[in-house]
Amino acid sequence: TTFDGLYKIDKTTAQCTFSPPRIDDQVVQAVSDALRSGWITTGPRTKEFERKLAAYCGVPRVIALNSWTNACELVLRWYGIGPGDEVIVPSYTYCASANIVLHVGARPVLVDVADDFTMDLEALRRAITPRAKCIIPVDIGGLPAAQDAVMRIAEEQRGIFTARGDVQAQLGRALVLSDAAHSFGATLLGRKVGAQADITGFSFHAVKNLTTAEGGALAFNLPAPFDADALYALFNTMSLHGQSKDALAKTKPGAWRYDVEFPGWKCNMTDLQAAIGLVELDRYDADTLVRRKAICERYHAAFSGDPRFLVPTLRDDLRESSYHLYMLRLTAASEPQRDAVIEAIAQRAVSVNVHFQPLPLLTAYKRLGYRIEDHPNAYRHYAREISLPVYYDLSDAQVDTVVEAVRASVAEVLGA
Repeated sequence: TTFDGLYKIDKTTAQCTFSPPRIDDQVVQAVSDALRSGWITTGPRTKEFERKLAAYCGVPRVIALNSWTNACELVLRWYGIGPGDEVIVPSYTYCASANIVLHVGARPVLVDVADDFTMDLEALRRAITPRAKCIIPVDIGGLPAAQDAVMRIAEEQRGIFTARGDVQAQLGRALVLSDAAHSFGATLLGRKVGAQADITGFSFHAVKNLTTAEGGALAFNLPAPFDADALYALFNTMSLHGQSKDALAKTKPGAWRYDVEFPGWKCNMTDLQAAIGLVELDRYDADTLVRRKAICERYHAAFSGDPRFLVPTLRDDLRESSYHLYMLRLTAASEPQRDAVIEAIAQRAVSVNVHFQPLPLLTAYKRLGYRIEDHPNAYRHYAREISLPVYYDLSDAQVDTVVEAVRASVAEVLGA
């Protein structure tokens, strides 16, 4: 029996799990070396990981933290967002994208999505008011949202923006915080994701393309007069209870003394996590992405042209996915039929998933008054969607097993 990040799988009966992390000898050795080094909290490996992430994304600074959620909540707090403010979020996303808005006391404004699962740009335009302090476009399945267009819309609304505090006044418009939890390594307009929005948040959770077991990062790309080095220093302090020095800084001779500049939070990354991340980053483009792309293209070849299926967008003229998920839709299925297909696939010893339940379907958001009827595209996509397994060690034979299980299950349930 093994844990794969989502399911506990008995490999004597399961032909194909959903998304196990890649844990091989190289990763085990890196973690062992970190343990033996004496640095198991934030230390030299974390700092090296941050430098390499910044170089990879083409941004001046990246800070590595303990999760996407805490990293991006720090952004909202830094920007001074709170009660009375609005943050625009697509309704088709994981709850973390909107939960952080509620954590700071602001109101999530949910907008519907386009046919590629990402934020509908016209719905975004209609949703912006003078109270909108932030826009969170979400990259789904590895495909980047139209962040360039979102940035233009934020600029267009500059005239109605009402700043509260010096930081908001400096930017003079809604902050664009990209939720790139799915899209590390994807490209938009010829550049890696991270270099388009004001700030981009990444997730390195166990099921992500690049994992640190748990973890996240922020890529800073704000315009002048913001200084990336100063932002890095501030967020480092914010992530350590407001303490002016991290553990590594205090190792210098005589540097034990520190201050607490404000009551901050606790969400730093550790060197144990960064040790995994450094291995994964080193082999990401040349190995991990190559395999994930090959898997998705094999699915594409199997399902394209079959009228029972709607295949996801993997690339277009402006962007290319990170191949995080393969989000297949059943053309004519209802939600109960889709669920029955998933059950039939499971009976064939293949694990699949659904990404995601739109926020208005969740009890917490229903209680706040959100209605799925206001998000017809989100519901239509969700009701037909099945995410197929994509992970490094998935073999071509296993991909073919998944394909046959999906085809047979659709025929069994839908009679076609």
